[in-house]
Amino acid sequence: MTKAENPTATEALSFECDLPDPPEKVWRALTEPELLAAWMMPNDIKTEAGNHFTFAGPDTPIECEVLEAEPGKLLRYSWRERPSASDADGLPAFGSIVTFTLARTAFGGTHLSIVHDGFVPVAEPVLAVAGAGCGLSLYARKSPTAANAPSMMLRAA
Repeated sequence: MTKAENPTATEALSFECDLPDPPEKVWRALTEPELLAAWMMPNDIKTEAGNHFTFAGPDTPIECEVLEAEPGKLLRYSWRERPSASDADGLPAFGSIVTFTLARTAFGGTHLSIVHDGFVPVAEPVLAVAGAGCGLSLYARKSPTAANAPSMMLRAA
């Protein structure tokens, strides 16, 4: 969902980097449940448009739906996170869209673009805390990994 489609959405979080690994290997790290779990969270992803899957969040599951999947090139899915029952702040659920774009570099590696957008305004403070100290952490609660250094995720691929 873009800002034009949802005027209450905040600015997108976006990161780009060049990885030495080919797009096929990066794609595997983004789409094979065991490999994705190694750098993000346990999940049951299946990369067919319309497929619903979940990430096992630390408090509650994160509900997702694959919106687009073009192997080795593009992965886009919705992300709906609900607060846990014990959430003292009483924050409402928020939804967003995560897009990974992969392009082969001249040297056979991958130019990876990650865009996370469509956040409802109430989610901004949560995101600011999650990214404190490193711009954005893909999963700060378990093993901090800067999103602009995703080469760590490829060790499992």
